[in-house]
Amino acid sequence: MMSNPFENPDGIYVVLINEEGQYSLWPDFLDIPSGWENVYGADNREKCLDYIKSHWHNQMPNSLRVSESIGSRA
Repeated sequence: MMSNPFENPDGIYVVLINEEGQYSLWPDFLDIPSGWENVYGADNREKCLDYIKSHWHNQMPNSLRVSESIGSRA
């Protein structure tokens, strides 16, 4: 039985980001999906997760942050 490649503690990963500013831990051997770009790695799982923790401070999607800031100025 094949294990989940997204949860392999010994796997090599990259960190992806999309236009909404959302991050994803992605197995290095898989193609990067459309709309996402590599911002870190390839590295081990722990270092990639550390990167995400140190860079993703606001999990609200960019589009909601923009609309929220417009609403607060009204």
